This record gives sequence, C-alpha cells and structure tokens, in this order.
Amino acid sequence: MSSCGARRMVESAAHLVDHVFPEAPVRQWVLTFPFPLRFLFANDPNALSAVLTVVHRAISTFVCRQSRFTVSSGARTGAVTLIQRFGSALNLNVHLHMLFLDGAYTLSGSRPTFRRARQPVGEELNCLLDTLSRRIVRALERRSLLIADPEHPYLDLEPGSSLDHLQAASIAYRIAIGPQAGRKALTLYSAPPLDEISNNPFLAQISGFSLHAATVCEIWQRSRLERLCRYITRPPIATKRLSVDDRGRVVYRYKHPFRDGSTHVVLEPMDFIARLAALVPRPRLNLTRFHGVFAPNFKLRDRIVPQ
Repeated sequence: MSSCGARRMVESAAHLVDHVFPEAPVRQWVLTFPFPLRFLFANDPNALSAVLTVVHRAISTFVCRQSRFTVSSGARTGAVTLIQRFGSALNLNVHLHMLFLDGAYTLSGSRPTFRRARQPVGEELNCLLDTLSRRIVRALERRSLLIADPEHPYLDLEPGSSLDHLQAASIAYRIAIGPQAGRKALTLYSAPPLDEISNNPFLAQISGFSLHAATVCEIWQRSRLERLCRYITRPPIATKRLSVDDRGRVVYRYKHPFRDGSTHVVLEPMDFIARLAALVPRPRLNLTRFHGVFAPNFKLRDRIVPQ
C-alpha cells in the first residue's frame, strides 16, 4: 500500500482503539450484498445510508437481546461501521465491516454498566440475516428503487454514465474497456481448489446476502483489536502485491488464494485504471459511521469512551 494510505490506516486504527472503544469485548460483523445491490449502493450513497440504518437497528436489537436486555428497557450497544468498496481482486464490492460491542450497556444510575452478550449460534444468525434481507428489501421498495415482484424482485436502475459501466464491469469481474470488454478478467490458478466449508456456525447466507460474525476481540486483546481496525481501514491496493509482467500487463496477487485456486488477476493497463476509477467513492461520502453509544450526539458517550 502507499505510504499515505498506510499512514491513514495506522492513524485511524489508533484513534479507534485509544479514543472510541472502551475496555469491552468487540465482535466484527461483516455483511455482504448481492451483485445488483452493490451496483446500487455504489451509485446511490443515500440508499446505502438508509440501509445502514436498518442494518444497525436490527443487529443492535439482536445484541441487546443476547445480553438479556431489550432496547425498550433503555439498554444500548455501540458500533463503528467501515463501508468498504473493494474486494481482494481489485473489484468493486460495497460491503459493511461493523465493529459492535459484544454486549450492551444499561444506562440507569450514575454510571453505565456493561453486560456481555451470549455468543450467537448458527440458527440465530440465519434468522437475523433473514430479517435483515427482508427489511433491506422493504426499505428499497419504499424508496422506489426496488420493484416488488413475488418471484424476482429487480432494481429500477440501469447503467447510464461511463462510470456506471466501469462499476458494473468491476462488480462482475469483467473487462470494462477495449476489444475484450465484457469478458471475464484473466485469472491465474496456482493453488489447489479448497473444499467448501460447511456448518460454519458463524456464517449465514441467504439469496446473495451473507453475514459473518466469527471474529471477536476480548477485553485484554487491545493489540488484536488495533490489528482488526487496521484491517478494516486499509486502502484498496497493496503495492507489494502489484507487479508488471513481460507483456506490460498489471498482475495483482491476492493475499490468500480464492476457493477455486486462483491467486492472481491479470489486467491490461487501461483496464487496471478502469478498476481504480470504479473504486473511487463519491465526493463528500463519509465511509466511517458511528452508531449507538459511539454516536457524537449520544448523551452519555463521555462516560463510555476512553478519555
């Protein structure tokens, strides 16, 4: 990664650990979307903000219940969300990394009291993801972005500008420009395919949505928490994995082999530039969001975050 990107990553992670997260366990929740919704969220930040509100409310309610509280009783949890726009293959992949407190605070009395949440199990995650997917669909229908169809709901959105076409190609791992436009980008396979992981209790998948909640940092694992914060605030490109072959093509090595055994993506120079253009967010779009007890206007925030 570039020196500027690395510096921002380190500074952002240090700020979150030193000034945001209290001495409490933290669980990472990763929510990914179907391909059409990735294109929608890349083009419409307001739609993504509306969906993020729905997602945070549902997971916060779930965490409070796992802590044997209810939201109506006044219990609150907190989360920091990083909106990531990139995947491991330099593809456009809008998804959410949410660092939730793994428990909830009761706010009665002079000092908030924290209670640890029970560990979620497979069926609970499946039910939560089903709730999330249905609420996301309803939220998009209310904004007239999703056309309700009992069998095949579809988006009322078509690629229009040149940037839209670049983003659509990047999402689908396709070549965006040149005589090979529309074809799959060249990938190199130098590792054996991996067997599918089954019965993962911390992973739920429904209709293109996936929810992962396996990563937890305990109270005493502040260094691990900082590494996790660095991971979710990292820039999209690691320059150490970037090279040029003898034909002048850009070769990008994945950090870990994909399940199909692919380890590199090979792009023509202009298509590499097109991939980079697709990853650039809209102007004045805040990719870091604070929710619950971490929200700037939360009245007891100063009693919870580190001073």
